[in-house]
Amino acid sequence: MSNAGRVLIVDDYEANISALRQLLEGEGYDVLTATNGRDALDLVHREHPDLVLLDVMMPEVSGLDVCASLKNVAETCLTPVVLVSALQERESRLEGLEAGADDFISKPVDPQELYARVRSLIRLKRLTADLESAESLFLTLGRFIEARDPYTEDHCDRLAQYAMTLGTSMGLGRDELDALYRGAFIHDIGKIAIPDRLLLKKGKLTRAEHALMKQHTIIGDNLCRTVRSLEAVRPIVRHHHERLDGRGYPMGLAGDDIPEFARVIAVADAFDSMTTTRSYRGARTVPEAMTELRRCAGDQFDPRMVEALVTAVDEHGWSPDETPVYAPPADEPYDQEAGAFDHDDPTSALLRDRTS
Repeated sequence: MSNAGRVLIVDDYEANISALRQLLEGEGYDVLTATNGRDALDLVHREHPDLVLLDVMMPEVSGLDVCASLKNVAETCLTPVVLVSALQERESRLEGLEAGADDFISKPVDPQELYARVRSLIRLKRLTADLESAESLFLTLGRFIEARDPYTEDHCDRLAQYAMTLGTSMGLGRDELDALYRGAFIHDIGKIAIPDRLLLKKGKLTRAEHALMKQHTIIGDNLCRTVRSLEAVRPIVRHHHERLDGRGYPMGLAGDDIPEFARVIAVADAFDSMTTTRSYRGARTVPEAMTELRRCAGDQFDPRMVEALVTAVDEHGWSPDETPVYAPPADEPYDQEAGAFDHDDPTSALLRDRTS
């Protein structure tokens, strides 16, 4: 593939394709061509061009329809689409924008305008691809952290499901739901800096160990700060252990000062934690988890989020891990002087049988 990039030209008139191909190949671009909308969609999914030059007026599947199809699929929504048309009417351009077009070129095509628009959009796509790669790395790290502890297998997937369901019930938009989804996967990314001896410890944590564990929220936020596309996720990473009464961490925020997304994740995380087995305790039943969440609504959790979760659980029938509740052995050590704490667990304040 040429370093300049790969461009797909879509036009039902061969003479137009030939002229555009000659111009672009002369500038070092690799050129793919299609004479109808269906072939164009197939080529985009198979060849992944850097940009699509798309004639608006085509039989059967129009350029506007092809554009809308590409922009409505996650795999291709970031591929730049330039509509090429002899139509100058304002209404036609509005329809193109509505379909998701990134730019327009009028016929007859001005070569210098063509070069400038293609070059600019391909450069932007590559910058976006770099950001996507960095974000994908972070999502992979989220799964890596989950994999360190066999007791948290599939935690990220369940948390994402719960969070998305809550967000949908709250009427959140697409971008907000996307932030919740990503936040569910990387909310604990800061735990990459926490040693296994703490993450996998079966007993309670000492005061010093608990202080170290709490640093994962700040570490995670600092990591996410390096990726601009994760800006909307940072409040989740930093604040998902805050409490409504101000007794959480790392900043001791209270009430509505806690970012809304963080309050959503806090409730969903607590539900999943209580209803699945962990290295330091066993699972609780769904009714027990609901009782605990409701008891702590207003102190630890946002009551609105709790009731939304209760409704979602009733509707979807989510089931817990059936492993029996953990009972500590009689000789389990306890550091009375230093104090002992549950693991970095959103339900630590709820599990009274596990706290000092």
